[in-house]
Amino acid sequence: MISRESLAGWYRNRFVWVAVIVLTVSATAVTLVRSAESDTKPADLRGQLTTWMRTTLEQADPGQHNHAGHTPQQAAGGQETPPAVICGVHVYGYEPAEVTTFADVRTVYGFHLCGVAEQKRTWDWAVKLAGPLIMDRSTNPPGIQVVEATEDVIFIDRLRQMFPAKYADLAQREALEPGEMADLRRRYDAAAGL
Repeated sequence: MISRESLAGWYRNRFVWVAVIVLTVSATAVTLVRSAESDTKPADLRGQLTTWMRTTLEQADPGQHNHAGHTPQQAAGGQETPPAVICGVHVYGYEPAEVTTFADVRTVYGFHLCGVAEQKRTWDWAVKLAGPLIMDRSTNPPGIQVVEATEDVIFIDRLRQMFPAKYADLAQREALEPGEMADLRRRYDAAAGL
């Protein structure tokens, strides 16, 4: 015969198991709803702009974003193959600032650090270009303006001429995020065959 204590324990354990099952089903349902919601939401605008900047700079002719001073390497068969340009970027902001979709952005203000990944050339010896830039999405190909000092204008003054004040202030303080820099170095090493 079953004692009252063991019967009460059985009921108590039964309720515990029912509670565990209900909590598990609830947690799974919440996870599925959140997953479905995230699939229907548009991707992060700043993330989209970061990807677009990086891709555009890496696919642009090096002269387009002032990568001068490197020569194409000879490929097998004597053909010249330009080395890959590998970039890291940081978006300071965009105009119009109130837009929420990628398609509505016309101008992007940011920072770039690009290296020309010649085979077996380490990062320290790579041809590089870094600095604030403005990218115009309304042209095809996109316009790329790098902030450069001129004979008559020092760099900081040129930056303030080209950038809106809020982005010029950021450009004086911020470059690449540590994660972006680590990703840049990893992708550079892979492209340079290191």
